Amino acid sequence: MKTVLGIDLGTQSIKLVFYDFEIKKVVASSSADLEVYRDDSGTAEQNVDDWLSALESCFSNVPEPIKSSLVAIGVSGQQHGFVALDAHDKPLYPVKLWCDTATQAEVDEITDNFGGRARLIEVAGNPILTGYTAPKIVWLKKNRPSAYERLAHIMLPHDYLNFVLTGEKVMECGDASGTGMLNVHEREWSAEVLYAMDSGRDLSACLPKLVVPDQFIGATTSRAAKDYGIPRGVPVSCGGGDNMMGAIGTGNVVPGVLTMSLGTSGCLYAYSDTPIVDPKGNIAAFCSSTGGWLPLVCTMNCTLSTELIRAPLGVGLREFENVVSAAKPGCDGVISLPFFSGERTPDLPNARGSILGLTAENCNTSNLLRAQVESSIYALKFGLDEMISIGVKGDEIILTGGGSNSAVWRQIASDICQLEVAVLDQGEGAAFGAALQSLWVFSRASGQDLSIADITTEHLTKDLSFHSKPNESFRKIYDESYLRYKKAIHHISPFYSDI
Repeated sequence: MKTVLGIDLGTQSIKLVFYDFEIKKVVASSSADLEVYRDDSGTAEQNVDDWLSALESCFSNVPEPIKSSLVAIGVSGQQHGFVALDAHDKPLYPVKLWCDTATQAEVDEITDNFGGRARLIEVAGNPILTGYTAPKIVWLKKNRPSAYERLAHIMLPHDYLNFVLTGEKVMECGDASGTGMLNVHEREWSAEVLYAMDSGRDLSACLPKLVVPDQFIGATTSRAAKDYGIPRGVPVSCGGGDNMMGAIGTGNVVPGVLTMSLGTSGCLYAYSDTPIVDPKGNIAAFCSSTGGWLPLVCTMNCTLSTELIRAPLGVGLREFENVVSAAKPGCDGVISLPFFSGERTPDLPNARGSILGLTAENCNTSNLLRAQVESSIYALKFGLDEMISIGVKGDEIILTGGGSNSAVWRQIASDICQLEVAVLDQGEGAAFGAALQSLWVFSRASGQDLSIADITTEHLTKDLSFHSKPNESFRKIYDESYLRYKKAIHHISPFYSDI
């Protein structure tokens, strides 16, 4: 038996997927929960020690023969998190996560220092947003100056796990483009952005070397082998951010494919052979972790919104499908703006959740819960419309994430976007994508001249029982409801912009 391992460091859990690529079967998987530390300022943080404890727990649940069969490892991780290490590789501060919205002042500072949002997009390809890594670094400088003075290494979550496994400090361009510090045109760190962050310090000295995606970065050390019960010397690929690995895990490695991730956050992205930069900045101009680019839109509230609303409504997971299905499309006029964690799309980091359009007749559990699903998809439809406007094409959506397991989520996504929706047999898109990336690099290192598309074509298949087609009779209802959603955002945005 020969296996490749995909590790996905998510927001709420770490997951392992061992894939026997010779028989095309997942032979073991394991997960462990993680806690997010939050407060009313928008702070969302985790500790690296919790990550490593969870990783050790995951490995302990995998049989020894399977761990011994490893020939390659790939790591996926939540994007944008700031892992700050000193010269002795010790954490200086808890990891500020992608969903941490306490850095808007730092976003404004960097943007002003650079010469404005439009110039940032022109030069680097992206504006600086509150979820990105760059403002978190400036936050540390302003709020923990002694820690900032000792800052020696800037890493992202998946980079840190790569370092723990191999001892190597590197970064690849997919995850790096989510820092806000990468020039996505040139695939190199932007000296101008770094200067706008700190004109008195050369932050490039803290940044890791950028590596190409089709080569191994190193191999598991004796320490990693001892801690996790895996062989020493297993090669490790560069891995990438969860969206980049999700792209591989859904076959989104050639133009024409759309992936929609329905997790705590929501994402929609597509592959491109050339950089696609949105002059309005609504679509992130990210690199892929396969050598191309991955135009992407991200929302901070997706299945998070239904989970938060289910509890006070007293709706269990077993009841969820029936309760949502009992409401009519459009929810009788109920509109949710589910910005519980602030929001990136639209860019309202200080926003809070709102429900509008309630009357004595439509205020019921089904409408309130279905409105969370519909509005989460409306935010991604906005991204779809924006992508189409800048030349991205796709005639089918591949769903991934927890929401893809729900028939009602799948159908609503299909109806609102008016596209067919498919789900793959291989679950855990990001973890499986990381495994496939490592398989790609292993194959190339073994002398096989394979593209990443060759790998995904061979190892990904659709689950036809999960296929959804849009209901044409709902188009008018959803078009009208989507317009009400956008109108609601237009009117409520000034209130949150002033907070």
